[in-house]
Amino acid sequence: MKKFFLSILMGVGLMNIGFAQTSQTKNPITISGYIETYYIYDFGNPLTHDRPDFLYSFNRHNEVNLNLGFLMAEYENGKVRGKLALMTGTYANANLAAEPGVLKNVFEANAGVKISTTKNLWIDAGIFASHIGFESAIGADTWNMTRSILAENSPYYLSGAKISYTSNDEKWFLSGLILNGWQRIQRVPGNQTPAFGHQVTWTPNDQITLNSSSFVGSDTPDSTRQMRYFHNFYGQFQFNEKFGLIAGFDIGWQQESKGSHDYDVWYSPVLIARYTPSENLAFAARAEHYSDIDEVIISTGTPNGFQTFGYSLNMDVGLMDNVLWRLEARSFNSRRDNIFLDRNQIPVRKNYFVGTSLSIAF
Repeated sequence: MKKFFLSILMGVGLMNIGFAQTSQTKNPITISGYIETYYIYDFGNPLTHDRPDFLYSFNRHNEVNLNLGFLMAEYENGKVRGKLALMTGTYANANLAAEPGVLKNVFEANAGVKISTTKNLWIDAGIFASHIGFESAIGADTWNMTRSILAENSPYYLSGAKISYTSNDEKWFLSGLILNGWQRIQRVPGNQTPAFGHQVTWTPNDQITLNSSSFVGSDTPDSTRQMRYFHNFYGQFQFNEKFGLIAGFDIGWQQESKGSHDYDVWYSPVLIARYTPSENLAFAARAEHYSDIDEVIISTGTPNGFQTFGYSLNMDVGLMDNVLWRLEARSFNSRRDNIFLDRNQIPVRKNYFVGTSLSIAF
């Protein structure tokens, strides 16, 4: 199970690319895939089967469904590299709804060139996983079955170009990015303003990871440009083989209007603890809060905006090295406004659900 959590995917099916290979020749092409199915029961029993609209993963109620499935081809020969992954699932439907046509089915598509013969220094361009946060769309890489509110409402993916450096001892990772926007493949119509980001990750040993990531840009047309400034920080700590902790904090500012010196602010702290009593069994607990009073990111249409606490408990069972079964119970509690619906479609302050998922990497 540790192998499963620490690796993204297991590459299989090495392909013949037209020349003889020996035991010393590493095939630069890897084909891999991932499938994650789920069932969620929302005690609000939504009639449309859609869960609250600030959730983009595991967002369908009372049906067995596919959250994410993709096939990925990767190429790397030490000097150039590339990825192409095509996906389907309810995650793709919800999270890429604003993208046109077949772009909705692109999980990753990027190419990179190593620009130094002595240092691990790369330039990559295309569509790639976000540099923000400790959670990704791939559930098996995360400590909880579902994603934190802060992960659901910050970019899962980005498009643009980046330069990245990894130190020889692999303790430092640094990256600078120029982007098409806040979780955008295509720019917002009328937006000609580039966005920027950075990432600094320090991993002094196997027990500690500290990360700082940012986004600076606009997600509106230039005629109404509202600059957005966003920072994510997290620390991941593995105290011993059984106990681990993740602490994260997101904060963002956005101009109230073009040229304004007044800003709307949103923020979110999260704390996740995991206990792994055996190689094939893990338990995790999460506590989080998301405050977006001015509804920059999450719209409620209520007087006090989105101010919500969340709690979850989950159990993970590694059925095989590449097969993970999960159970999770989760609750949301709005501090002030009735932003959820109960079984009778009456606005209430609380929401509860239970769910299960089964994933396989190959």
